[in-house]
Amino acid sequence: MATNYKTVLLFGAPGAGKGTQGKVLGNIPGFYHCACGDVFRSIDITSDLGRVFYEYSSRGELVPDDVTVKMWAESIYARTILSDYKPDKDLLILDGIPRTVEQAKLMYDHIEVLKVIHLICRDQEAMFERLRRRALKESRFDDADEKVIRHRWEVYERETQPVLESYPADRVVEIESIDSPALVLSKILQVVVPIQNQHFAAFE
Repeated sequence: MATNYKTVLLFGAPGAGKGTQGKVLGNIPGFYHCACGDVFRSIDITSDLGRVFYEYSSRGELVPDDVTVKMWAESIYARTILSDYKPDKDLLILDGIPRTVEQAKLMYDHIEVLKVIHLICRDQEAMFERLRRRALKESRFDDADEKVIRHRWEVYERETQPVLESYPADRVVEIESIDSPALVLSKILQVVVPIQNQHFAAFE
């Protein structure tokens, strides 16, 4: 399998908008967005890895890190075979993986992380209100519960901080996420466009 995909990681707490920003970037030529959630949803449960994934998920258990990374690696490789993702032309935007320090270590052989964009929110109450509105709009009433929202936020902070510390501090860029989506996007583009230009120039 091809390895060392040139990559920008998107990190963000629930409601920070990393999925929204990732999708927008993915529609811009020269960027390819891959959300780990989409990988899970599209897994073939009749394959060897698919059966392992189903075995854990059907019991409500977390899928082991090595299985998660293998599923992701097979999925992104398939994207290259189908020419959806062209590693020599596209900068990979990863969203939702790695989620643990172990996943980050396992992915060293697959990706070269050029930059980590961490969508932060210094006003937690504003973010909680955004999550409540989104949950009600999408009829996810359980997610509108403040206790559920705060728990998801605490889990994210507990699990994500060690992953961010896996990368050099000068490679991590913090961007305030409570601003308008267009303003957040403009700040992200200021970071990733020069990286994409450099990547593209290397293959001219």
